[in-house]
This record gives sequence, structure tokens and C-alpha cells, in this order.
Amino acid sequence: MMSNNPVLRVAVAVPLRALFDYLPPEGVNIGDLKPGIRLRVPFGRGERIAVLVEVVQQSEVAPELLKPVRQVLDESPLLESSYIEFLRWVAGYYHHPSGEVILSALPVYLRKGEPLVEKIEKAWQLTESGRALGPDQLKRAPRQQQIMQFMQSQQDSVSRQQLSENFDNFQAPLKVLVDKGFLQQTEKTKEQIPGHSTSPPPSLAVQQQQAVNSVLQQSGFQVSLLYGVTGSGKTEVYVAIANEILARGQQVMILVPEIALTPQLVSRIQARVSELLVTLHSGLSERERAYAWQEAVSGRARLVIGTRSAVFTPLLQTGLIIVDEEHDPSYKQQEGFRYSARDMAVALGKEKNCPVVLGSATPSFESLQNAYRRNYQLLKMTERAGNASLPSIELIDIRSVRLDGGFSPVTRRLIAEELEKDNQVMVFLNRRGYAPVLTCHDCGWVSQCHRCDARMTLHAGKNRLWCHHCGHQQPVPPKCPECG
Repeated sequence: MMSNNPVLRVAVAVPLRALFDYLPPEGVNIGDLKPGIRLRVPFGRGERIAVLVEVVQQSEVAPELLKPVRQVLDESPLLESSYIEFLRWVAGYYHHPSGEVILSALPVYLRKGEPLVEKIEKAWQLTESGRALGPDQLKRAPRQQQIMQFMQSQQDSVSRQQLSENFDNFQAPLKVLVDKGFLQQTEKTKEQIPGHSTSPPPSLAVQQQQAVNSVLQQSGFQVSLLYGVTGSGKTEVYVAIANEILARGQQVMILVPEIALTPQLVSRIQARVSELLVTLHSGLSERERAYAWQEAVSGRARLVIGTRSAVFTPLLQTGLIIVDEEHDPSYKQQEGFRYSARDMAVALGKEKNCPVVLGSATPSFESLQNAYRRNYQLLKMTERAGNASLPSIELIDIRSVRLDGGFSPVTRRLIAEELEKDNQVMVFLNRRGYAPVLTCHDCGWVSQCHRCDARMTLHAGKNRLWCHHCGHQQPVPPKCPECG
């Protein structure tokens, strides 16, 4: 027998592909329960945090087996119904349980059922010992002394941002001061600091301006592959496009492959835009990440910069998505819910009907193929910004050259010339064994594996040739098999 009363169909982060039905909690108006709110529900012998997907009038589960929701955690939805449907499509595309995919759109802090984060951030304040500390008591630790003098000059607690604006690499001495009992960690109201458009935008080169115009001329969804050599000024193209989108009152999402790239990009963009921006990456605490997520979802933060998982942030007014270094394998999640953030960004752009820019100096084969098939717009920038010259590349054939310490005479000469100029030289070695291949300098014979045709590596210690492709080994021939 099916239930005829309103039923709440929810998503739970469990490895099951089904959604689950529950009864509304007693005393709650069913009209107040909107898709996208969080619920606390009984599940098995415990309880789980769930997201309401839809309210249905019938359930295939017998009424006596339906359990009521234990707690409604939100007054208003955290996820829009259209975005939930998009996540269900993503779950089907990647063949992953929809509950885990939908819950992954929430920060870990909110997935635990915690309340929305207020405007707070980490801060540090003086202890009684810190207030009583004399000016010369830390003479042997000048960095600690400088931080303590700064702290003693402040009327209130000091945030991480205030410390970073006044000191470089303050984390280590700050930790020592906390361990010594001079400072203690606390929290304070977070001041919303927008970007500072302190420097005028540079004049764009012809190719840069053409790329900007090509993206902005498109209406609605369009993927553009920005294929620019290293140093061609792709970041300035991103900023120019983003500024135009922000001027229209829309939001911009920029994805970067690694946490290490985030501060560099943020500092460059902050100097160009005046809108509030937030960052989303695993280097933030759970509360900090949840707060940044809330700022982005509410629309207060107009610009979002983050790593792979930031693609799950449901912006209120998405106007542009940029994926920097789109070829980077870091965009692929390899554990749990396996997905490609780059491909999800393209799908999200289609869902939001907004342009997507994929940037790289070495685009992936997938993106190049899409560009050559005209699925993507190909934008090439072949010149470096500021008339900088491209590096010269020379391939040296060493098959007929006797090597000295692994170097050809030409290579040794070029290295010596740079060292005489007091320049530095970087040599990359990418091999296993004594030498990557055994070669005859008289006839050009190369040691190849007779089983798979790969080149065999010379291991001088064992006097053997070893194929690292199929594992075949053989002794080093006493003389050249070809010319003797």
C-alpha cells in the first residue's frame, strides 16, 4: 500500500543509488519545507544529514515503514532545485550515487549538520604574560619581538590578514609565541575587504585584446580554449573578461589546479578588481571554507577562486567560468566520487548558459580535439607579452657523437659559456639506470628490446640491458651487433 500523505524525498551521502522517503516532522508546515534545505534523519541505527530533493504525494514504501524527519536544520534552501537536478545529472554521468554527489556540493562543515557560519575568522590576542612582556625580553628572537611589539600596539585582537599585511612568514614565530603563552588564539568578526583596484589595467597586446573580444562577443554558453604560450599574458585576459562580467552584476568562478597557485592569482586579481572575492581550497579550516562558500552562494562575493572542488559552489548569478591550466591532471578526483572539474565546469557553463574559458600553454588532447572539431572556440596567443622573446630550443643528435659524462661536446660548450658569464644552468635528468640507451657511435645502432621494440636501459652495475616497458633483460653485448 502506498502513502498518500506528503512525503519528503531526500538525498543521503551513502553508497546507494536510491533517494529515501521520510515523513515530515510533527508541527512543521509542509509549505515551509523547500528543496535544498538540510534535514537530520534516522538512518539504520543512527542518523544522517540529508538534503531535501523534492516533496512528493506518494511513496512506494508502506506508510507504516516511513519514519519522520528528526530535525529541520535550515529555514531557507542552501541549494536551488535546478542545481540539485544538475547534480543528479552529474551523478548519472559519472555513475555515482546521487546522495554522495548532492552532499558534496556542501562544505564539510555544513555536511556535519553544523549551523551556518557567522562572520568570524581566526585571530590572536595577548595573554596576561604577553601584556607584561618587556620590550627587550625577546632580543634573541627578533621576529618574535617584532610581532609582540605589533600585538602590544593594537587595541583589539589581530586577524591572520592583519598579520600577513605586516609580516612575511609569520606562522612559525606566531606558533612559538602561542606555545610560550604570550599569545592565545581567538575569533573575531570578519571584516569584508573587497579587492583593491590600485593599479590601472595594462594595455593589452593585439592578440590579448582579440581573445577578450572573442569571448565577450559570445552570448550565452560557449567554450573558448585560450591556447597561449608561457608568458603570453593569459591572466590579464582572464582579468579583462572577468571585469566586464562583474560590471554586468554577475559572478565569476576561476579554477586553479593547485593551492600553491591560489595566493599568486589572488594577489594579481585583487590589484585589478574592486569586487569582493573569496578563495576555496583545502588549506582553509572547515569553518573558513564554509563561510567563504556562504559568501559565494549568497552573491555577496562576486569573484570565487578555488581548486578542484570549488566547481561545486552553486553561485547565485554565474556569468563566467575560467579554468586555468586546464590540462593539469589535478583537476581529476581520483578517489571516492571520481570526476573531472574541468569537464564539470563545461557542463555547469551549459547549465548556467554562460561562457567558459579553458586556458593553457599546453592544452589537453581532449580540448584540442574539441577545438579542431569546432565544439570549442580556439583562441591562440603565440607571442609573449611585452615583446619578450621566446626561448630557443635546439635538438642535438648524439647517435654519432661520443659522450663525456653523459654530455655531448656541444652541450658541454654551451654549459661552459653560461658558467663563464656567471649564469646558472639547469640540467634535467629523467632516467633509470646508468644510461637511457646503449648506442654505437660508429653505425648508430641502438639497443632495442626484441620483444616489444622499446629501447633498453643500460644498467652498468649489473652489466645488463633492461627493458622498463616489458621487463625483458639481457647481457650487454661485448661489441656492436651491427658493425662489430
